[in-house]
Amino acid sequence: MRRIFSGVAALVTAAVAVVAMSGAVQAKPADGDWQGCPYGAVCIYGQNVNPWADPHPTVVYWSYGAHDLSGQYGSHWFVNNQYGGAGVSLCTGYDGATCHRFLDAQYAESVDLTSYNSITLNR
Repeated sequence: MRRIFSGVAALVTAAVAVVAMSGAVQAKPADGDWQGCPYGAVCIYGQNVNPWADPHPTVVYWSYGAHDLSGQYGSHWFVNNQYGGAGVSLCTGYDGATCHRFLDAQYAESVDLTSYNSITLNR
């Protein structure tokens, strides 16, 4: 029994490590929560928190437009659980200034937020 448990634990650990190192991820169930991020929302997780190991976002955004980031430095996972092609842009300025497209709907990715001051949720 101990061997089986050790084997299962090793497999789960390896799977989490592969997801953590893989960059952008798209493997979300349709019309439901994804790693704790509600359907239709964009979520940011705590610094260095892997949402596959700890599915509890620290910030959840629901509305389109600009959202200033507060106290977000270092590596954070984004989960874009929006639908219909809605994306997220990262912006170096506040209030959605100087943005570039970052993450399409139904994707997740880890990013260093140190140089960003806002995000926009786009239709």
